[in-house]
Amino acid sequence: MTIPAHVTHGTRRATTLPATAVAFAAALALAACSSGGGHASGSAGSGAAKVNSGTRVTVTETEYGLKLSRSSFAPGTYTFVAQDAGKVAHALSIDGPGVEDARTHDIQSGQKATLTVALKKGTYDVYCPIDSHKQLGMDQHIQVR
Repeated sequence: MTIPAHVTHGTRRATTLPATAVAFAAALALAACSSGGGHASGSAGSGAAKVNSGTRVTVTETEYGLKLSRSSFAPGTYTFVAQDAGKVAHALSIDGPGVEDARTHDIQSGQKATLTVALKKGTYDVYCPIDSHKQLGMDQHIQVR
């Protein structure tokens, strides 16, 4: 691969970059394009970490409530496994310090999705972002201490 160095009096001089420099530049460009804070099964949100790492928390979603498998949280990485035990589609979203709009894809009845986030000290809102499900009771606040 050649990259033009500069133009002098109408002639072009080219410089060949070592393959490692080209690979490094490509890796930087790829990293810049894919920044979004990590992964969620279905979609990414800021503050998310690698999928399926961290302490597992099961969230059972029904019409119209959420049941979490744990009630105490310390700072760290958590993988929330959302299970749709209802009859309509649900999803799981988390907002709080350092985590904004982290969300799973829509989950059909009987299906699961995971959402991995790094939680800091503070209060987080765990809810179903579909239609008005949050206002109908699919909303929990958790305290990370």
